[in-house]
Amino acid sequence: MNTNKFDVIVMGGGPAGSSIAGILAREGRQVILFEKEIFPRHHIGESLMTDTYWTFRRLGLLEKLKQSPFVRKYSVQFANAAGKESRPFYFFEAVHHESAVTWQVTRAQFDHLLINHAAEQGAVVHQGVLVKQVLFEEDRAVGVEVQMQDGTREKFYASVVVDATGQAAMLSNKFRWRVRDPKLKKAVLYSYFKDAHREPDLNGGATLVLRTEPGSGGWFWYIPLENDITSVGIVANPDYLLKGRGQDLAKIFHEEIEKCEAVRRRVAEGTRADKIYSILDYSYRSKHNAGNGFIIIGDAYGFLDPIYSSGVLLALKMAELAADAIHDAFNHNDFSAARLGQYQAKLDRGIESMRKLVYAFYNDGFSFSGFLRKYPDERVHIINLLIGDVFKEGVDSIYGPMSEFAEIPPPLYEQVDGTMVAQTPTPEESDLLLSAKYLYYDDRAGAPESGD
Repeated sequence: MNTNKFDVIVMGGGPAGSSIAGILAREGRQVILFEKEIFPRHHIGESLMTDTYWTFRRLGLLEKLKQSPFVRKYSVQFANAAGKESRPFYFFEAVHHESAVTWQVTRAQFDHLLINHAAEQGAVVHQGVLVKQVLFEEDRAVGVEVQMQDGTREKFYASVVVDATGQAAMLSNKFRWRVRDPKLKKAVLYSYFKDAHREPDLNGGATLVLRTEPGSGGWFWYIPLENDITSVGIVANPDYLLKGRGQDLAKIFHEEIEKCEAVRRRVAEGTRADKIYSILDYSYRSKHNAGNGFIIIGDAYGFLDPIYSSGVLLALKMAELAADAIHDAFNHNDFSAARLGQYQAKLDRGIESMRKLVYAFYNDGFSFSGFLRKYPDERVHIINLLIGDVFKEGVDSIYGPMSEFAEIPPPLYEQVDGTMVAQTPTPEESDLLLSAKYLYYDDRAGAPESGD
């Protein structure tokens, strides 16, 4: 018996990789997962959308989350550049079910929970192991070669290889499938505060989206976490945030806080408790989600601007859709790109629904309050999008009336005669190799550093 032969190999142990490994193992498949890092490890993206509930239920993870110390999230609230705050968008206005409440999670602990849960479901999990290459026979993926923790190399084989390698995007980069969204390129600075202000009762767990000054193309997030820690970050146009402002990221970060009254008064009660992190955020998507013998999910498939906290939701939904396609492939003994990639049209419709809402937010002068003054009946549809219910029929109906207030973009790409055609020019490969590395400046130590 070949002990290196499995049904499915998963490359990457983030939310997408751990979720698909957990689902497939729980449902009877032999799964092995390789993760290059050793968890827990730092990662940004703490706010969940409530539609993650259904994947957590399929994973058998709900009780662990309910018993966790993670802060409960009931709503999202917005503020304009002048500091005027919207009425909270409570998820229970649209959903009368326990799924209307979700969590604000510290990603180091959350991702650790997910990967451990995958192992508990029966997946073989290796951490600190680097996938060196995907093995192909002609045009079909048949396995991987990995570098084990002791430095030796070993080959593993499977009917399906899942690329969940995050922004490294091993296979979409290999085939040059990645298409960047040219209007959604942002720079990010963020850190964590201890004992910053929280609203009472249900509003204490809300995600706040607070616009910065006109011309910045940006906003602050304000996300309450457990142990009285709050995640605070600014997302803005790179030329505005970084160009010509020197290397002192802490100085830039606190200058931007001073300019945003809604953030300034909240963090004034607390103390910054961590380094300053800096990331370049590019929105992009792969032209294809599968090939013969392989599937691409999570950030390896696509990344969308984090304004509505859609990253983990899309990762989990892709894990579910891909798991169903893999079961179908085994049932038909057909591991072709067509069968494994059968759900791409549905996936892209959901991503495009969220992408349109992202574009609307970045339109100068757009506000949800202004839109709802004219179309108050659309409030529940906005909440459905903020929940993450983007895959159901009719979810795009809101963009007809919204187009009166904001430019709604065409799809990033579309299928023409069986070929994916980008609406915008595809960047050079050098532009596509996006680093998943976090850079930070720890002003408390007085020296620039880099770290994961």
